[in-house]
Amino acid sequence: MRVLVSVASRHGATREMGAVVAQELRDAGHEAVEVEPEDVERVDGYDAVVLGSAVYVGRLALGLRALVDRQGGQLRARPVWLFWSGPLGDPPVPATVPDDVTEVARAVGARGVAVFPGRLERRGLDLSERALVALTRAEPGDYRDMDAVRAWARDVGAGLRGGRAVGVR
Repeated sequence: MRVLVSVASRHGATREMGAVVAQELRDAGHEAVEVEPEDVERVDGYDAVVLGSAVYVGRLALGLRALVDRQGGQLRARPVWLFWSGPLGDPPVPATVPDDVTEVARAVGARGVAVFPGRLERRGLDLSERALVALTRAEPGDYRDMDAVRAWARDVGAGLRGGRAVGVR
């Protein structure tokens, strides 16, 4: 199957997770094409879609939400999976699901939704991001579990082969 993997990532950590998902799908025999959400003009050339986004200040990235607004009907017409990253720490916090994750999942008819801990590096943050980090007392570090990302991607690949829905992680 030809699968679009489109991930919104401000600092690259979530994009790296998307690349892992795409590689796992390729390893499973699918043609995975990685395209930035802003560069997706149409999704009708794909058999399935994996959407990913970092969560900033409790919201999915604007680029991903705009893609869903532009292509919602086409997305609903094919299998879609959604993942997001953002919780930090051990255990990861916040533990709540942002409202727009549920809205986007519902809008695209997502077969599965996963959340993965993210990465926070102070270097590269702009002034408002540094202020938010200080306000929330978020601890810098790389909390991503790439093995969990790979396992989820393998489940997505199996779901594409077998036509079964993948559950929430």
